[in-house]
Amino acid sequence: MPKRYLLSLFLVFTSCSVHSQTVILNERARAATIDDVLEDRLENLLPRLMRREGIDLWVLISREYNEDPVMRTMLPSTWLSARRRTIMVFYDPGANKPLEKLAIARYDVGTLLKGEWDLSANPDQWDALVKVIQQKNPKKIGLNFSQYFGHADGLTYTEQGEFMKKLPKAFHDRIQSADRLAISWLETRTEKEMVLYPMICRLSHELIAEAFSEKVIQPGVTTTDDVVWYLRQRVTDLGLDTWFHPTVDIQRADDQRFDHLRTFSKRPGTQVILPGDLLHVDFGITYLRLNTDQQQHAYVLKPGETDVPEFLKKAFRQGNRLQDILTERFKAGKTGNGLLEEALKQAESEGIMGSIYSHPIGFHGHAAGPAIGMWDNQKNVKGTGDYPLFEQTGYSIELNVAVRVEEWNKTVRIMLEEDGYYDAAGFRYIDGRQTEIFTIPRRAPHLK
Repeated sequence: MPKRYLLSLFLVFTSCSVHSQTVILNERARAATIDDVLEDRLENLLPRLMRREGIDLWVLISREYNEDPVMRTMLPSTWLSARRRTIMVFYDPGANKPLEKLAIARYDVGTLLKGEWDLSANPDQWDALVKVIQQKNPKKIGLNFSQYFGHADGLTYTEQGEFMKKLPKAFHDRIQSADRLAISWLETRTEKEMVLYPMICRLSHELIAEAFSEKVIQPGVTTTDDVVWYLRQRVTDLGLDTWFHPTVDIQRADDQRFDHLRTFSKRPGTQVILPGDLLHVDFGITYLRLNTDQQQHAYVLKPGETDVPEFLKKAFRQGNRLQDILTERFKAGKTGNGLLEEALKQAESEGIMGSIYSHPIGFHGHAAGPAIGMWDNQKNVKGTGDYPLFEQTGYSIELNVAVRVEEWNKTVRIMLEEDGYYDAAGFRYIDGRQTEIFTIPRRAPHLK
């Protein structure tokens, strides 16, 4: 075997962590991956989005440690924050010419945005920005302010005031909200990202499988909080991040009414895990600037049991059915509110007592895009629910069904969440979905 090939293999394997089944890149490899994806997005995706939304000049302004959510996704991997005041300008000259990417800053922003602030000619940063705007003479100037989308509302009151004081009056009527452009930048997934995303979702699934196993859970000893903190520690040990504190809760054959709303408004108290318990986890990770959000179930086998009781399997199938009812209705142009109404109507016709609160996912856990219901609003979500579905977007299909279980003399909630992707070919789960309740002791997971 050639020495050069051996060296290449050595570099690949020593640059990665293999503590989990899925390879995790080291920091240097992650940085290279992030920058490669970002360059592709700026060069190939952003021009298309600016033309679709009709904005020929987009201005993003942030000060250090108070970054616009959009700007954070545009910073190079080695920029962990903006520097002093960072101003990005994207200009579309039209006629399919390349996008001009400028930084009104003392230096270039990575290799992608060229620094355009000549301090000798314009000591004031705002004057330098105005000079660029006058030179480009755009028809529409997009700024990040939005009534309904926090992700697109990153321009602060002070920065907007300073900018408008400096901007000549002749340009004031060209200012408009860039919220749809900002949302489209955040929600649209590229081909390169969709090569990475299955690995990220798989890693998150693997961590849930590990937490819901005899490696972690000893019935009668382990508590729900033990499992929560196991997940938090594993994420840290692997050099990853989580964007929310996980939740683990229990439903069992007792006289206690399970209130699923506690998982949103008030976290359930610590409970000892026992045989016969139905466990539920809500968990997500952040890796390579993308997020996961997953909810799955496991059943703790009683002595003598070899499988999940049929009444729980039957309840779980209703959860899968509600997932199908929703995702089968995905179609570009439909609003989140429209999808919610259609899906709930169909569920009711099938006798399914369901609640849907699905959301976009990508650069953020609760990401930009159409809200498809809220856990506390199953009718009409103003603003975010009115936003339409576009292709090349990711979603966490989050919902629950309430099923009366006579064997336990109570109603059980099957609470599911899986990450998916929608494009011209339709909807698909990025790394499959749970179709059977896992068991502890653990059997092979069933994801398809």
